[in-house]
Amino acid sequence: MALERQVRAKIAGKRDLEKDKEAQYWIEEVLGEKFPAGVLYEDALRDGLILCKLINKLEPGAVAKINTSGGQFKMMENINLFQQAIKKYGVPDLDVFQTVDLYEKKDIAQVTSTIFALGRACYKHPEFKGPFLGPKPADECKRNFTEEQLNAGQAIIGLQAGTNKGASQAGQNIGAGRKIILGK
Repeated sequence: MALERQVRAKIAGKRDLEKDKEAQYWIEEVLGEKFPAGVLYEDALRDGLILCKLINKLEPGAVAKINTSGGQFKMMENINLFQQAIKKYGVPDLDVFQTVDLYEKKDIAQVTSTIFALGRACYKHPEFKGPFLGPKPADECKRNFTEEQLNAGQAIIGLQAGTNKGASQAGQNIGAGRKIILGK
């Protein structure tokens, strides 16, 4: 039981409430509606309705049928549909939270991280005019070198190759030497 408590404490320590607020504000701005008053961030997202509305706002028709009633399996299905839709939208699989992270509130920090990843993916869609969440991802900067340039690089010996014009650390002795005392 102590190990489980340690794991929960570690996961809870990863959570940044400021990032949660920032993600909530972004969702509210994109949807044009506020979260329900008096409801915690994770509780508002738990049934997957807001998340499905969010991806449908970014990519109309991404989630065809949103379950508004039913048991926990219908709500978890909403979360799964959201996850599938954001992967198609361009969020890397590595950045997508597990369903239990949200539904059972096991790792809300990972849920927020996924929302930030979705916000970054929006930069890659020129049809989306904002607001954006998180830093803009770098664009590819491909370089083309000629054979002559590549061959010129072969002749240079870098410092990592083991030479520095004869300089070495031989003879350096900083501080007191190591004393090994036997018999104690």
